[in-house]
Amino acid sequence: MFPTPSAELQSRFGAIDIYLFDQLFKGAFDERRRVLDAGCGSGRNLPYFLQHGFEVFAADSDPDSVAAVRRLFERLAPALPPSNVQVAPVDALPWSDGIMEAVISSAVLHFAHDERQFGRMVEEMWRVLAPGGLLFARLASSIGIEHLLGAASGRVRLPDGSDRFVVSERMLLHWNARLDARVLEPLKTTNVQNQRCMTTWVLEKR
Repeated sequence: MFPTPSAELQSRFGAIDIYLFDQLFKGAFDERRRVLDAGCGSGRNLPYFLQHGFEVFAADSDPDSVAAVRRLFERLAPALPPSNVQVAPVDALPWSDGIMEAVISSAVLHFAHDERQFGRMVEEMWRVLAPGGLLFARLASSIGIEHLLGAASGRVRLPDGSDRFVVSERMLLHWNARLDARVLEPLKTTNVQNQRCMTTWVLEKR
Protein backbone atom coordinates (compact mmCIF):
# COMPACT_ATOMS: atom_id res chain seq x y z
CA MET A 1 0.00 0.00 0.00
CA PHE A 2 1.33 3.41 -0.94
CA PRO A 3 1.59 6.02 1.82
CA THR A 4 -0.81 8.93 1.67
CA PRO A 5 0.64 12.09 0.11
CA SER A 6 0.52 13.84 3.48
CA ALA A 7 2.38 11.02 5.26
CA GLU A 8 5.05 10.93 2.55
CA LEU A 9 5.53 14.70 2.67
CA GLN A 10 5.71 14.69 6.47
CA SER A 11 8.38 11.99 6.44
CA ARG A 12 10.47 14.05 4.02
CA PHE A 13 9.89 17.56 5.32
CA GLY A 14 8.54 17.26 8.86
CA ALA A 15 6.33 20.20 9.86
CA ILE A 16 8.40 22.64 7.83
CA ASP A 17 7.32 26.27 7.60
CA ILE A 18 5.63 26.50 4.20
CA TYR A 19 7.46 29.73 3.45
CA LEU A 20 10.78 28.05 4.19
CA PHE A 21 9.75 25.26 1.83
CA ASP A 22 9.12 28.00 -0.75
CA GLN A 23 12.75 29.11 -0.40
CA LEU A 24 13.95 25.52 -0.80
CA PHE A 25 11.81 25.18 -3.91
CA LYS A 26 13.25 28.39 -5.37
CA GLY A 27 16.84 27.21 -4.88
CA ALA A 28 17.86 29.47 -2.01
CA PHE A 29 19.61 26.53 -0.30
CA ASP A 30 21.09 24.90 -3.40
CA GLU A 31 24.54 26.38 -2.74
CA ARG A 32 24.09 27.11 0.96
CA ARG A 33 24.83 23.85 2.73
CA ARG A 34 25.83 25.01 6.24
CA VAL A 35 22.56 25.91 7.93
CA LEU A 36 21.80 27.20 11.42
CA ASP A 37 18.31 27.03 12.91
CA ALA A 38 18.40 29.83 15.51
CA GLY A 39 15.64 29.17 18.01
CA CYS A 40 15.09 25.66 16.68
CA GLY A 41 12.43 24.50 19.12
CA SER A 42 11.83 20.78 18.58
CA GLY A 43 13.44 20.93 15.13
CA ARG A 44 10.32 20.98 12.98
CA ASN A 45 12.17 22.72 10.11
CA LEU A 46 15.18 20.40 10.08
CA PRO A 47 14.23 16.91 8.74
CA TYR A 48 14.78 17.74 5.07
CA PHE A 49 18.16 19.33 5.72
CA LEU A 50 19.28 16.45 7.95
CA GLN A 51 18.26 13.83 5.40
CA HIS A 52 19.94 15.55 2.46
CA GLY A 53 23.52 16.02 3.56
CA PHE A 54 23.41 19.58 4.89
CA GLU A 55 25.78 20.55 7.67
CA VAL A 56 23.14 21.52 10.20
CA PHE A 57 23.54 23.53 13.39
CA ALA A 58 20.83 24.45 15.89
CA ALA A 59 20.40 26.53 19.03
CA ASP A 60 17.62 27.05 21.51
CA SER A 61 17.46 28.41 25.05
CA ASP A 62 15.29 25.48 26.18
CA PRO A 63 17.34 22.39 27.19
CA ASP A 64 14.43 20.03 26.51
CA SER A 65 14.15 21.33 22.94
CA VAL A 66 17.89 20.88 22.44
CA ALA A 67 17.67 17.31 23.73
CA ALA A 68 14.83 16.60 21.29
CA VAL A 69 16.82 18.02 18.36
CA ARG A 70 19.89 15.97 19.31
CA ARG A 71 17.69 12.86 19.16
CA LEU A 72 16.49 14.00 15.74
CA PHE A 73 20.14 14.32 14.64
CA GLU A 74 20.88 10.80 15.94
CA ARG A 75 17.97 9.39 13.96
CA LEU A 76 18.32 11.30 10.67
CA ALA A 77 21.99 12.37 10.46
CA PRO A 78 24.07 10.35 12.95
CA ALA A 79 27.33 11.52 11.38
CA LEU A 80 26.73 15.08 12.58
CA PRO A 81 28.23 15.75 16.02
CA PRO A 82 25.86 16.42 18.95
CA SER A 83 27.86 19.59 19.62
CA ASN A 84 26.26 21.11 16.52
CA VAL A 85 23.18 21.60 18.73
CA GLN A 86 23.67 24.02 21.59
CA VAL A 87 21.67 25.43 24.49
CA ALA A 88 21.97 29.13 23.70
CA PRO A 89 19.73 32.17 23.24
CA VAL A 90 19.49 33.71 19.79
CA ASP A 91 21.01 36.96 21.09
CA ALA A 92 24.20 35.14 22.22
CA LEU A 93 25.02 32.47 19.64
CA PRO A 94 28.09 30.33 20.42
CA TRP A 95 29.57 30.27 16.91
CA SER A 96 32.27 32.34 15.24
CA ASP A 97 31.71 35.22 12.85
CA GLY A 98 30.78 34.41 9.27
CA ILE A 99 30.69 30.62 9.37
CA MET A 100 27.05 29.93 8.42
CA GLU A 101 25.74 29.94 4.86
CA ALA A 102 22.12 30.27 5.97
CA VAL A 103 20.31 31.12 9.19
CA ILE A 104 16.69 30.17 9.78
CA SER A 105 14.59 32.06 12.32
CA SER A 106 11.03 30.79 12.15
CA ALA A 107 8.55 32.20 14.71
CA VAL A 108 11.35 33.25 17.06
CA LEU A 109 12.02 37.00 16.82
CA HIS A 110 8.57 37.91 18.11
CA PHE A 111 9.58 36.50 21.52
CA ALA A 112 11.95 39.44 22.02
CA HIS A 113 11.17 41.34 25.21
CA ASP A 114 11.81 44.72 23.66
CA GLU A 115 13.41 46.50 20.72
CA ARG A 116 16.89 46.23 22.20
CA GLN A 117 16.70 42.45 22.49
CA PHE A 118 15.17 42.20 19.02
CA GLY A 119 18.16 44.11 17.67
CA ARG A 120 20.64 41.87 19.46
CA MET A 121 18.95 38.78 18.04
CA VAL A 122 19.08 40.12 14.48
CA GLU A 123 22.69 41.28 14.85
CA GLU A 124 23.81 37.91 16.24
CA MET A 125 22.25 35.97 13.39
CA TRP A 126 23.79 38.42 10.93
CA ARG A 127 27.20 38.12 12.64
CA VAL A 128 27.45 34.37 12.11
CA LEU A 129 26.43 34.62 8.44
CA ALA A 130 29.12 34.52 5.78
CA PRO A 131 29.06 36.97 2.86
CA GLY A 132 26.46 35.67 0.45
CA GLY A 133 24.64 34.01 3.35
CA LEU A 134 20.86 33.89 3.62
CA LEU A 135 18.74 35.04 6.55
CA PHE A 136 15.22 33.60 6.51
CA ALA A 137 12.96 34.98 9.22
CA ARG A 138 9.27 34.54 9.87
CA LEU A 139 7.93 36.81 12.59
CA ALA A 140 4.86 38.56 13.95
CA SER A 141 4.17 41.97 12.47
CA SER A 142 1.63 44.76 12.58
CA ILE A 143 1.42 44.93 8.79
CA GLY A 144 -2.25 45.00 7.85
CA ILE A 145 -3.61 45.11 11.41
CA GLU A 146 -2.09 48.36 12.62
CA HIS A 147 -5.55 49.70 13.46
CA LEU A 148 -6.12 46.80 15.87
CA LEU A 149 -2.94 47.25 17.88
CA GLY A 150 -1.79 49.77 20.44
CA ALA A 151 1.47 50.35 18.55
CA ALA A 152 2.88 49.54 15.12
CA SER A 153 6.01 48.00 16.65
CA GLY A 154 7.13 46.78 20.04
CA ARG A 155 5.63 44.41 22.59
CA VAL A 156 1.85 44.34 22.16
CA ARG A 157 -1.22 42.25 22.92
CA LEU A 158 -2.48 40.73 19.67
CA PRO A 159 -6.19 40.18 18.95
CA ASP A 160 -5.63 36.42 19.44
CA GLY A 161 -4.75 37.15 23.08
CA SER A 162 -1.00 36.50 22.84
CA ASP A 163 1.72 38.99 23.73
CA ARG A 164 4.33 39.36 21.00
CA PHE A 165 7.02 41.74 19.85
CA VAL A 166 5.73 42.94 16.49
CA VAL A 167 7.55 44.76 13.72
CA SER A 168 6.23 47.26 11.22
CA GLU A 169 7.13 47.51 7.56
CA ARG A 170 9.05 50.68 8.34
CA MET A 171 11.07 48.89 11.01
CA LEU A 172 12.05 46.03 8.70
CA LEU A 173 13.02 48.45 5.93
CA HIS A 174 15.17 50.30 8.46
CA TRP A 175 16.94 47.03 9.33
CA ASN A 176 17.47 46.25 5.64
CA ALA A 177 19.38 49.52 5.33
CA ARG A 178 21.18 49.17 8.65
CA LEU A 179 22.49 45.73 7.71
CA ASP A 180 23.28 46.85 4.15
CA ALA A 181 21.45 43.70 3.10
CA ARG A 182 20.42 42.54 -0.31
CA VAL A 183 16.66 41.96 -0.21
CA LEU A 184 15.91 38.62 -1.86
CA GLU A 185 12.13 38.73 -1.54
CA PRO A 186 9.62 41.53 -0.98
CA LEU A 187 8.01 41.37 2.45
CA LYS A 188 5.14 38.89 2.41
CA THR A 189 2.57 39.01 5.18
CA THR A 190 -0.15 36.51 6.04
CA ASN A 191 -3.15 37.92 7.88
CA VAL A 192 -4.79 35.21 10.00
CA GLN A 193 -8.36 36.57 10.09
CA ASN A 194 -7.24 39.80 11.82
CA GLN A 195 -6.06 37.79 14.83
CA ARG A 196 -2.35 38.06 14.02
CA CYS A 197 -0.06 38.73 11.07
CA MET A 198 3.12 36.85 10.18
CA THR A 199 5.69 38.36 7.82
CA THR A 200 8.43 36.60 5.87
CA TRP A 201 11.75 38.48 5.73
CA VAL A 202 14.48 37.12 3.42
CA LEU A 203 17.88 38.82 3.15
CA GLU A 204 21.32 38.11 1.75
CA LYS A 205 24.52 39.35 3.38
CA ARG A 206 26.74 41.29 1.00
